[in-house]
Amino acid sequence: MLWLGQITIGGVEISPSGLWAIVGITLCLIELVVPTAFTAVCMGVSALLVSLVALAIPSWIGIQITIWMLCSCGLIVLGYHINKKRTSRKIQESTEAEALTAMMPTQPGRVLYEGASWRAKCADGVESIAAHEQLHVVSREGTTLIVMPIRLLRLKD
Repeated sequence: MLWLGQITIGGVEISPSGLWAIVGITLCLIELVVPTAFTAVCMGVSALLVSLVALAIPSWIGIQITIWMLCSCGLIVLGYHINKKRTSRKIQESTEAEALTAMMPTQPGRVLYEGASWRAKCADGVESIAAHEQLHVVSREGTTLIVMPIRLLRLKD
């Protein structure tokens, strides 16, 4: 089994608990720079938990690393499971988008929907869509939106 005592970095002695705390805080701070660093946050929280464990068993690095890996994996799986339940994959009814490019029935284009550019196709019966036209999102097929100009909706009413 690996043993770990005080570590000296640049003339400063750091305990195993302190080292784990530094690693944990650093990984959690990555979230401020990379907002999608969910895995890094889970690993950071786990490192902070291990820093507490290291207070009780400061020299058994093998056990500390094992606890860190198990906690990290557990938090990642739990987080994805919770997030999956909260995220709806259905598209809302009566949503609006804006055409970024012109579209024809046989030629898909791009639309601005919820602040992001999406691939889009004309809904059945739509002959063409001009760039910058306001659209109604009818449905979604994978990552492609099916759209119809709002002007056609107003004609139907």
